Amino acid sequence: MQSHGHGQDSAVHLEDTAEPSHVTHQHSNHHNDHDDSSDSGFDSGSLLGDETDSLASSILHHRMENGRQYHAYRDGAYWGPNDELAKEILDFAHHMYLLTLDQKLHLAPLQDPHTILDCGTGTGIWAIDMADQYPSATVTGTDLSPIQPEWVPPNCRFEIDDVSLDWTFPPNHFDFIHIRELFGCIPDWDFFFRQAYAHTKPGGWIEIVEHSVYPTSDDGSMGPDHFYHTWGQVVVEMGRKFGKTFTIWEESAERIRRAGFVDVVVKEYKWPMNGWPSDRKAKNIGRWNQLRLMDGVEGFMLRLLTQVGGWSVARAQVHLAQMRKELKSYRTHAYLPGTVVYARKPMAP
Repeated sequence: MQSHGHGQDSAVHLEDTAEPSHVTHQHSNHHNDHDDSSDSGFDSGSLLGDETDSLASSILHHRMENGRQYHAYRDGAYWGPNDELAKEILDFAHHMYLLTLDQKLHLAPLQDPHTILDCGTGTGIWAIDMADQYPSATVTGTDLSPIQPEWVPPNCRFEIDDVSLDWTFPPNHFDFIHIRELFGCIPDWDFFFRQAYAHTKPGGWIEIVEHSVYPTSDDGSMGPDHFYHTWGQVVVEMGRKFGKTFTIWEESAERIRRAGFVDVVVKEYKWPMNGWPSDRKAKNIGRWNQLRLMDGVEGFMLRLLTQVGGWSVARAQVHLAQMRKELKSYRTHAYLPGTVVYARKPMAP
C-alpha cells in the first residue's frame, strides 16, 4: 500500500498493491490466493446512512502534521499516525504478541465462535489471522482509519467506526470481543466495557491485551534518576491531559468485573526494552521491542507532546532522541509489564 501524503484517498486505491505489506513478515501465514471475487476488506456499507459527502471524504482523506500522516475522520481522536511506518510498527507489535503468547491469537477458551469483533483493528492483521483460523466465523474489525488491505479472507470485514461512541451492533451478538493496544484511545473505559457487555452473547468472551508505557526494572538497574522514569511519567501525564488513560493494562480486570463479566483470568507478561535478557524468548521479544520503539516513538509521542503537551517540535525531538539513546543500553534491565485479561459474560438466567 502506498502512503498517500497529499490528501488523496487511500483505502479504495489498493489495486496497485501486489500484497499487503505485512505479508513480508515471517510471522504471517495469510492466504493471498483469494480470487478477485472475494469480499473487499473495506466495507463501504459501513458508510451507508451517512448521506453527506463530507463524512466519506473525511474518512478517506488524511491530515499531514510534522511530516506524519494522521486519520482525518474524527480528527484528533487517536494519537498515532496511520502512514506506512505506523502500519509496520503495528505489525511488529502483532508479531511480538504471537511470540509472547506462543503463537496463539487469543487465550480465551473459545469453542466454535461464529461472530468475532476486533476493536481498533489497526492494519487488520489479527482479524485476518483469526478469519483464517476460524473459517466458519465472521470476523469484523473496526477502526478510525481505512488502512486495512483490500483483499482478505471472505469471512473478514472491516468497518470505519469509533468504538468509544455508542455501538450500533445488535445486542447479545458476539461470541468473542478482542481489544488490543487501545491504551490512550478510550475516554471512558467503564462505558466502553458496558457496551462490550451488552453486545456479547451470554456465555461469550472478552479479551483485553494491553501493556504499560512506563518502563520498570526488577533488579535495581533502573535508578531513580533514569530517563525511563521521565519517559513513563510524561506519557501517563499526556494521557491524563488528553483525557484517555495509558494505564488500562492494570485496570482492565477490575473494570470488566464492574461491567458484569465473570470468570476473569489475568495473565501477566513482560516486554524487555531491548535484548538484555539471557532467556532466549525474552531476548527475542526484547529485540523486537527495541526495533518497534526505535522506529515508533515518534509516532507514539509526537502528536501528544506537541498538540496535547504544548511542546515545541524541537523539544519533542530532543525527548525522543534521548529515548532512542537509552534503548541502546543493555546496562538497564528494564521492561514494559503487560496483561492479557479475559472473561465471560454469564449465561442468561
